[in-house]
Amino acid sequence: MRTSSSLSSVVRASVFTLATVSLMAGCASPPLSPASPDRIAADTPAPPNRADPAPSADVAHQQAFVAWLGEFRASARASGISDATLGQALDHARFLPRVIELDRVQPEFTRTVWDYLDRTVTPQRVTTGRDMLQRVRSEAAAVFQAQRVPPEVVVAIWGMESNYGSNVGDMSTIDALATLGFEGRRAAWARGELLSALKIIDRGDITPERMIGSWAGAMGQTQFLPSSFLAYAVDADGDGRRDIWGSLPDVVASTANYLARSGWLAEQPWGVEVRLPTGFDHGRADDAVRQSATQWSDEGVAAIDGAPLPAMSEASILLPAGARGPAFLVGANFRAILRYNNSTSYALAVGLLAQQLAGGPPVRAPWPRELAALSRSETMELQQALTQRGFASGNPDGVAGPATRAAVRAYQRSAGLPADGFPSADLLQRLRQP
Repeated sequence: MRTSSSLSSVVRASVFTLATVSLMAGCASPPLSPASPDRIAADTPAPPNRADPAPSADVAHQQAFVAWLGEFRASARASGISDATLGQALDHARFLPRVIELDRVQPEFTRTVWDYLDRTVTPQRVTTGRDMLQRVRSEAAAVFQAQRVPPEVVVAIWGMESNYGSNVGDMSTIDALATLGFEGRRAAWARGELLSALKIIDRGDITPERMIGSWAGAMGQTQFLPSSFLAYAVDADGDGRRDIWGSLPDVVASTANYLARSGWLAEQPWGVEVRLPTGFDHGRADDAVRQSATQWSDEGVAAIDGAPLPAMSEASILLPAGARGPAFLVGANFRAILRYNNSTSYALAVGLLAQQLAGGPPVRAPWPRELAALSRSETMELQQALTQRGFASGNPDGVAGPATRAAVRAYQRSAGLPADGFPSADLLQRLRQP
């Protein structure tokens, strides 16, 4: 899991491909068969030999990296990291130019929410997830009794993060974070995560060689950043180590613990698909507008299947594709998933995957598939046009965040349009007109 991070949003936007769950070579514990009751592992290439020469870079740059490592080593030692750990982790740390390339990428083209869901909540992922759900229920039942987080939600996150352990990444976390700490856009952040990674190694949870994950420092089957690992990882199998790379109990317990401590309410669902009443003010479809499901029901909001709305406090209407797409009533548990990864599309995918793992339906209302996603440059143009018309949308960065959506709503109201805050191509075309 990556936390909260815009960095995590970039990583998670590239959804992992489906693969068969099999045993990860060289598990932290002796390898067990794929059918073993207490371990599951990833079909992941062995981590690179960290003593191999680094990819080509000029000598001066490598010397600067070595000097940075020396300074960081001294700082880490002063923070209490043992010399043994510093030697194991940093003696062969490598600068990885590819990490910097990926960190600087700002993709021009974006996906619509329905395209994202098509790619992530696939029939194969649902089928595999149901098998994994049965395994989790039989092998880690105590986890859910303690955390009171539904197994299907945990399994859905597991599926989204690493395709049920089949793709945990193959990059050294130490190398990736050292590279980002030396030359990344958020060097201070990466330096803090690298120190957290060293604390994990110092405690004995994992060796540097087994600490692998994504280019951005997210690790294991749950894709925790090191700081999140320190805060939320759990030793559920009682072996004295928190192993989110190879231990099934630890994987699910750590994920459940993260959600539980992020405000998960056991008596409430993640959300429910709803039908909005005629004349509904789409401007109220905003996380800032929170009230009970009973109050929404009194206003004519109804579950799309005709059943009574589930009891939910502090619930909001979510229109991920604007007024022309499906509507959802979401509450505290949806926000808990957002704390795991602050992406509405991700949280919706987790909720819908969990719903289908539990035997529920997919989205019933049609998506407005005729609408094209705005590119990054088009979103930036829209932001600039809104600001020029007096609707402050924040820094024109090509990312449609809360400030942009608020500006879109304000403009839509002024133009007599449904104020859903959805930045569409139609809206951009209107703004282009003098």
